[in-house]
Amino acid sequence: MYTPINQWAEDDRPREKFLLKGKSSLSDSELLAILIGSGSRNESAVQLCQRILFSVDNNLNQLGKLSIQKLTEFKGIGEAKAITIAAALELGRRRRTEDAEELKKITSSKAVFEIMQPIIGELPHEEFWILYLNNSNKVIHKAQLSKGGITGTVVDCRIVFKTAFEQNATSIILTHNHPSGKLVASDADKEITQKLKIAGKQLDVIVIDHIIITETGYYSFQDDGIF
Repeated sequence: MYTPINQWAEDDRPREKFLLKGKSSLSDSELLAILIGSGSRNESAVQLCQRILFSVDNNLNQLGKLSIQKLTEFKGIGEAKAITIAAALELGRRRRTEDAEELKKITSSKAVFEIMQPIIGELPHEEFWILYLNNSNKVIHKAQLSKGGITGTVVDCRIVFKTAFEQNATSIILTHNHPSGKLVASDADKEITQKLKIAGKQLDVIVIDHIIITETGYYSFQDDGIF
């Protein structure tokens, strides 16, 4: 039998539970229920959010990929509620980006993954980025080199190293994403890496690594001994 949230015991109501026990005590569905405020005539906000999460295997990353249209297919979710959910998840993604930006010094390939995964790890298309480092291996700048694909024709060495000189960078790290999730370096990836390595050597700007990013993992040319 359906019971409205306002008739639940106070400790079980999401907002009250948040205040009394703290945010960590709430489940994902309870947190989402706070965002949407209400469910439908036959379903509480919590039950509705449980159903939405169940549809994505309780994976918040997958939830963040649902379009507004897809969210509004759930009875009880109108456009306003769908936008609220999408906006909250986007804020979470941006927070992860800012947290990663605090990690300035590159000490491993994993450090690069932590910086770049929130930026390109979940994109549906490929993007190629360059991290520019100073002589202490601290990231002083990052820039997108290309978008939509990776081939030799889209890599302009002049732009890469012009930016390096403008930023007074002594080394760079190449990074791009594989939307397919495959952590395998293609022939094009290797060709681009070699091209930039040769140019960097001539210009005294070291190419430290090339890292392929996916939603859940990464592949480092350096770690794999390709460099």
